[in-house]
Amino acid sequence: MNTAELPENPYFLLTPGPLSTSKSVKAAMLRDWCTWDDDYNIDVVQEIRKGLISLATKSQEYTSILMQGSGTFSVEATIGSVLPPDGKLLVLSNGAYGQRLAQIAQRLKIDTVVHDSGEIEPPDLELLERTLQSDKKITHVVVVHCETTTGMLNPIEDIGRISKKYNKIYIVDAMSSFGGIPMDIGELDIDFMISSANKCIQGVPGFGFILARKEVLVKTSGFARSLSLDLYDQWKTLEEGNGKWRYTSPTHTVRAFLQAMKELHEEGGVGKRYERYRENHQILVDGMNELGINCLLPKSYQSPIITSFNSPNSPSYDFKKFYTKLKAKGFVIYPGKVSTADTFRIGNIGHVFPDDFRSLIKCVADSIFW
Repeated sequence: MNTAELPENPYFLLTPGPLSTSKSVKAAMLRDWCTWDDDYNIDVVQEIRKGLISLATKSQEYTSILMQGSGTFSVEATIGSVLPPDGKLLVLSNGAYGQRLAQIAQRLKIDTVVHDSGEIEPPDLELLERTLQSDKKITHVVVVHCETTTGMLNPIEDIGRISKKYNKIYIVDAMSSFGGIPMDIGELDIDFMISSANKCIQGVPGFGFILARKEVLVKTSGFARSLSLDLYDQWKTLEEGNGKWRYTSPTHTVRAFLQAMKELHEEGGVGKRYERYRENHQILVDGMNELGINCLLPKSYQSPIITSFNSPNSPSYDFKKFYTKLKAKGFVIYPGKVSTADTFRIGNIGHVFPDDFRSLIKCVADSIFW
């Protein structure tokens, strides 16, 4: 397949996803696949499922489930499928995506308690321990690993340790971190980890995935509050059908994801990708600081996934004009999402490299008009 024939992208997507992807990932979508054929089910779907487990852990206790839709579909499938009718969920929230976890649970009429630490502070671990000690009805704990509202990296190891001390099922939304930050979900004692095709593995949108501890998953049969988002039934069909999905799978997206996984391996794995993202982030932060633009979060809280910056304190600054100028120069950034501060965000992930961020800094300097 000649990727040279594919057009160049007009700009880089410096967002939390969808991301800029390689030409070879795009090219993988230039043929059709039959959902019933072994070339697709065994050679593509099953290879992805095995590969995801290898990326996630050395443990043999886990399995993987692919789910149609955006990452939020997989989050809702998990919350709606793994809590029993009398279960109670504790949500640790410090941003829009933690709030979405709570909203999903409440919409599904799941008994839910929310610990909201605000948008610029990590979860209160002492409060978590006191709550788990006192509220015996809580069965599950869930947290977002990288809260892309700000770029906050939450302490999932500490949260897992406390949750398991009280024998709770531990769920981690690793939507924006899996594949870009080294982790072993077995060592972290995570029961269900959720992510999406169009994040750090650098595929395209269309499906999400859940890595589940098998002995916990098998106990959830019959819990699902939805037909199409039934995690257990999706897993059983994938297992028994050797990669066959219950309903029509996003074949082109899935095939592109397999190519993206191969490119992750060629890059040197998650560790090497993490190094690239960290370098992207550091070049960005250093360059912005030199221009007088500062990060919202302290360094100790900051992930290398996406960075929130305080907007310039100038009456002539206008985000839309700034955005439009940068887009014309080849870079699409993201508006802020913090309710208590005027910010904008720049993603460091995707098929983007240190030299791209050096170019970005020059473009930001050229676009300053305040």
